[in-house]
Amino acid sequence: MPKTKIKRLYLIPILSKALDVIELLEQDHSALALEDVYQKTNISKTSVYRILKTLAHRGYVAQTQDGLYRLVSRPRRLQFGFAVQSADLPFSKALAQSVSAAAAAAGVELLVLDNRFDPDVAIRNAEEFVARRVDLVLEFQAAEAVAPRIAHILKKADIPLIAVDVPHPNATYFGVDNFETGYEAGVLLARYAQQAWKGKVASVIGVGFAEAGSFVQSRITGAFQALRERFPALGQDRFFHLEGRGMRQTSREAIAEFLEAHPVTGPTLVAAATDSSALGILDVIRERGQEHNFAIVGQDCIPEVMEELRSGSSALIGSISHMADSYGPRLIQLAISLVRGFAVPPYNYVQHRAITPEALDGEAPQKTAAQA
Repeated sequence: MPKTKIKRLYLIPILSKALDVIELLEQDHSALALEDVYQKTNISKTSVYRILKTLAHRGYVAQTQDGLYRLVSRPRRLQFGFAVQSADLPFSKALAQSVSAAAAAAGVELLVLDNRFDPDVAIRNAEEFVARRVDLVLEFQAAEAVAPRIAHILKKADIPLIAVDVPHPNATYFGVDNFETGYEAGVLLARYAQQAWKGKVASVIGVGFAEAGSFVQSRITGAFQALRERFPALGQDRFFHLEGRGMRQTSREAIAEFLEAHPVTGPTLVAAATDSSALGILDVIRERGQEHNFAIVGQDCIPEVMEELRSGSSALIGSISHMADSYGPRLIQLAISLVRGFAVPPYNYVQHRAITPEALDGEAPQKTAAQA
């Protein structure tokens, strides 16, 4: 006799349980406590808890103030607008990948537009978000001067705004504590000077990003503060500010012009607002054969800088990681909370950490400047 073929059921057990919970809430027509759902479905309490939290996160279920759960009729998928600073900048690329992955995991539709490091494009993108009627905008653009206009465009359309790394009026801020990351860079530079140059420092250079405003410029303010505390005899006339716009070529031009006017003859510490600026400085001093006189610390830990650190022979001796891969999950969760009407803090800081060649060799990286 031929064997009877057993028909396989391609079922997903946890999905079936989630549907059981949805059907229960639909049938009951009233808000239920977790215990009620557990008793009526006979699903483990841990699974019921996770299912309810996931359904609430995705907008299928609402949780009342007294902790009860009710079904939300026909939930609409959220759509967020995300304006990236520039698709050509490494940190911006890494941040975009993190946010896109987190949005997909949360079931949020993400409309991504490229600001192309151009204020006028950023304004047009804000207008496009309004035209597309997105639920919220994540704005990552560097020009402080147009921040009020972008904020105004979105406020008129009643669209909540989260400003990434550069504050905007009436927006929730998300990003690094710029003074603290700058201070951390100053600590790294001071340690290097003490260890490699026996505490001798001739000059300190800060390569800033004035266009982004005082908040981002405080990366340089913080670095100078840390160095002044550790080298109190270093006069004010030994501290120099250059403008790099956060970009490699602009920083190359700025340091080349500076060195023509101020030839470096002794140990020089450089705090750069971004890694791209740090690489521009490195390009010029390397061409001039002056690496031995310089120590540079950047911000962002982009791949090319990480390669310089791994070489162990570069004047680029450190970078402050803003941990771009951590932005996405927290940003999307913050955005969902904002759209759902929950109270959120006005400033939401990400973690940062100092990365050095030693840290890459397996030693624990320094985490706070206070430990210096």
